[in-house]
Amino acid sequence: MIVVTAATGHLGRLVVERLLETTPADQIVAAVRNPEKAAGLAARGVGVQEADYDRPETLKSAFSAGDRVLLISSDSVGDRLPQHKAVVDAAAEAGVALIAYTSVLHADTTPLALAPDHKATEEHIRASGIPFTFLRNGWYTENYAAAAAQGAEHGTIVGSAGEGRIASATRADYAAATAAVLTGEGHENTIYELSGDTAWSMPELAAEVSALSGRPVTYQDLPREEYERILIGAGLPEPAAAMYAGIDLDIARGHLGHTSGHLSELAGRPTTPLRDALAAILKQA
Repeated sequence: MIVVTAATGHLGRLVVERLLETTPADQIVAAVRNPEKAAGLAARGVGVQEADYDRPETLKSAFSAGDRVLLISSDSVGDRLPQHKAVVDAAAEAGVALIAYTSVLHADTTPLALAPDHKATEEHIRASGIPFTFLRNGWYTENYAAAAAQGAEHGTIVGSAGEGRIASATRADYAAATAAVLTGEGHENTIYELSGDTAWSMPELAAEVSALSGRPVTYQDLPREEYERILIGAGLPEPAAAMYAGIDLDIARGHLGHTSGHLSELAGRPTTPLRDALAAILKQA
């Protein structure tokens, strides 16, 4: 069995859809916090299992010996390490054959504020003795959906990333690579640094939004403190605003611009070009 945790989330549902292209539905389990949200998958023959990261008792029955498990990292930044440990411990107790974990690019060396939880989770997985694959995901192009829509409407995109480059890819790109690992062979105890084939800068993002929207769009680079205030004004809690403003500075320093080629190699195709991804994003806006 292939067990996908957080299977109704943004990435999880795309992984399940990709698996369904090559894997019988009865060989896939969607492990989800709310089984009702997976009713559509159940109707297609996918197994559905309750698995709430915050309720370890639900995890014990989510896995069986020999399963290949995808642990999609929680979005509870700062609180997710205990959640991840609970999943890993349940998987180890069940005797799963492989755990694939969605980590972050260069988790063991990057200064990104998101990295400590990922690094600690990787260490816990190693200590568990379960064969592992670390899928160290870079940035999602979809992270810039709001910025692209803002630029298309008002003509300005703001940030603090300077000329730093971002090797982003779409969630569908990452899902394709993840499904290849879950269904393939030879990925045990392997680390993949996953990112887009081509890195781009925020001024280039603005230029692409301009070309797609048919109106002039510029990128305005701001001091971190000012950008943080704008994010708070847009409704982000102060800790989240501080984190994202800090990530922009890390982008300026080159920490999300690495292009290893691993993602396109696993996916079996080039990653989605920035313009194509933005066109889809703006169509949905």
